Amino acid sequence: MTSLAQPARVFVDPFEGTRVAVEARRWVWPLLILALCVSVSGTAFSLRWDATPSVLAEAASSGDLSALSESELADKVQTASRKALVGGIAKGVFVMPLSVVLLAAILWLCTWLFEKPAPFEQLVSAAALALLPIALYHGIFAVCAFFQFGLTEARAERLVPSSLAFLQGLSPRVQGLLKGADFFNLWSVALLGLGFSAATGMTKGRAVLLTSVLYAMYVGVFFVGLPAMGGGAR
Repeated sequence: MTSLAQPARVFVDPFEGTRVAVEARRWVWPLLILALCVSVSGTAFSLRWDATPSVLAEAASSGDLSALSESELADKVQTASRKALVGGIAKGVFVMPLSVVLLAAILWLCTWLFEKPAPFEQLVSAAALALLPIALYHGIFAVCAFFQFGLTEARAERLVPSSLAFLQGLSPRVQGLLKGADFFNLWSVALLGLGFSAATGMTKGRAVLLTSVLYAMYVGVFFVGLPAMGGGAR
């Protein structure tokens, strides 16, 4: 139980809890919790998601709407729901562990740039612990989604309001910045800085500043830059 209690301590004592968990190289339980919460969240969304508006919009944009029969439309809706289910589970089982490894690799690159060597396993622990607030978000989302009679994509984005991205009448760039100023994301950034500090010995202030700069770069690329070019990721 100690291996589970140490990571959970970051919620109540982020400074000491993160340091102890990183030094003990606790990453298995945080990673399992993250994968489970994201998978359950994706499952809850797929079970409550009404795919009909999305399927109709896609068919209308491709010009196939008039040629669709009711049975074909029903098949497309069912297929879209199944894809959402598989995609949601796959995100938790495959994408999130890969994200942890990628984040740890970025931290390793930072240790090389700043000449602050650290064991890679401790960096993996720092990355996994930092994503626990994301796991909490998905856990809250899953509970809220299961109590809904139906969900649309727009409603799902606002089901757990954690940023000001829902404000209307703003430019896409401003909305991207507001989306980046997400409570759970910023919480993760702070924990990542504390974990990096524990692994490398860098002062907490400098480490949090470093991870904040990295996150600002991420927001600038994926929430502002790519959407302005017609791309971007949710």
